[in-house]
Amino acid sequence: MISVRNIRLGIDAQEDSLARLAAKEIGIPERDILSLKITKKSLDARKKDDIHWLYAVAVKVKDETRALKRSRSKNVGRYEKFEYSVQKAHADKRPVVVGFGPAGMFASLVLSMAGLKPIVIERGCDAATRLEKVEQFRAGGELDTECNVQFGEGGAGTFSDGKLNTGIKDKRIIWMLEQFVQHGAPKNILYDAKPHIGTDILVSVVQNIRRTVIANGGEVRFCNKLKSLIVEGTELKGVCVESPEGEYTLECDRLILAIGHSARDTFEMLNGMGVPMEPKAFSMGARIEHKQSDINRAQYGTEDDRLPAADYSLNVHFDDGESAYTFCMCPGGEVIAAASEQGGVCTNGMSRSKRDGENANAALLVTLSPEDFPYEGVLGGMYWQREIERRAFDISGSYKACAQTVGDFLSHRPSTRAGSVTPSYKPDVNWGSIDAVLPEKICSVIERAIPELGKKLKGFDSPDAVLTAPETRSSSPVRILRNIERCSEIRGLYPCGEGAGYAGGISSAAVDGMKCAESLIEGL
Repeated sequence: MISVRNIRLGIDAQEDSLARLAAKEIGIPERDILSLKITKKSLDARKKDDIHWLYAVAVKVKDETRALKRSRSKNVGRYEKFEYSVQKAHADKRPVVVGFGPAGMFASLVLSMAGLKPIVIERGCDAATRLEKVEQFRAGGELDTECNVQFGEGGAGTFSDGKLNTGIKDKRIIWMLEQFVQHGAPKNILYDAKPHIGTDILVSVVQNIRRTVIANGGEVRFCNKLKSLIVEGTELKGVCVESPEGEYTLECDRLILAIGHSARDTFEMLNGMGVPMEPKAFSMGARIEHKQSDINRAQYGTEDDRLPAADYSLNVHFDDGESAYTFCMCPGGEVIAAASEQGGVCTNGMSRSKRDGENANAALLVTLSPEDFPYEGVLGGMYWQREIERRAFDISGSYKACAQTVGDFLSHRPSTRAGSVTPSYKPDVNWGSIDAVLPEKICSVIERAIPELGKKLKGFDSPDAVLTAPETRSSSPVRILRNIERCSEIRGLYPCGEGAGYAGGISSAAVDGMKCAESLIEGL
């Protein structure tokens, strides 16, 4: 097939004109194109008076070699399709996967395709039950510390925007996207420059992936929590698991540890057992919320129903080495309660597939290094997270998040009510000052950053924008060390994904899960 890039279409143009435009770019008659598929689609809004779509396509033509030789366009080349395959393997004992978030799901999927029949241990519930519990909590009900926005089928990414764009360059992402589509995600994620699924669809997709793992001979045990490892010398021999029926021992000599960034009790257990770990840099801050219509006008220069809900990605670096950036931007989304421990408040962002909510939100984060942590030791960053979350809870006496308008924050006065932006966080917000929750270092950097980011995106520093705090779970505060073969010093233990400190987001976590499964298979 032939690849044709940079095909331009106006926002009103129809995609059925792509074949004609591709043929023109190659220099052949349109009738010579036998088939066409879109491989990439992105919106170019750099010039507000010239917003358009850019496409890349793969076409099958009558005489490919002749067409490539005759073409003079730099946008034309040979299309290379990526094929992912898994070798069959045999093991005396079934491998175990701990955690069924993106890393654990794709590790399990690859292992099951290899015929290894993995056993998956997931501390939370299945996605359908989990959705009910999350909605109950957001409505003011009790927090389930084992099944919430952080824990359960699909991992923390399920209750986000389902964003699949990533900064890593790995061809496995192509296969990962194909698997999401085969299991119920929309086909446009295969070519959108910024693919997303949406929480409402992702809840079903992760259940379908689980069914495939089971159909391949795997097993998924929900509400089963890893309690400890069984190690002899430096070799893994098994795990102790807590289940609704009681504790049990599971023999295994190969385990993929994909626990996610919020499994604090598991981090403590691993550290206590002497599993090699180290503190790592991570980020904390607050959610910042604007009206989506204001973001659309800032990015497009107009309100136009033909254009998607606009997003943004901003950062600022100061001369003293401090920095701030936006992360996990959710167009048309809402700020959600992301607590997983009793007596602690934390926030995250979520969008549904249509991204049609009134507000836009993003994490506004400050990068923190282990030298900044007020607590020493491997888990110093984790204990700092917990301290901040508990402080937020103590101020309101509930799971209400602290909220303050940008105008009040920059003027150093507590907020008492909303302006034009109504906060979306549920069960509710507690108006006040976010500096009562967040450390001075974080607040001072955010205070300097907001006006600078307002220069990059008009209205970002709007006085009515709302800061909701704290956002503490952007990534893992620890790294579980592994070697070039992705194995710990404990033979058979494969630290994996975001919780182990090797990924950031759904796509990179899924790819790391695939790589860990491949390493396990190669070790056999």
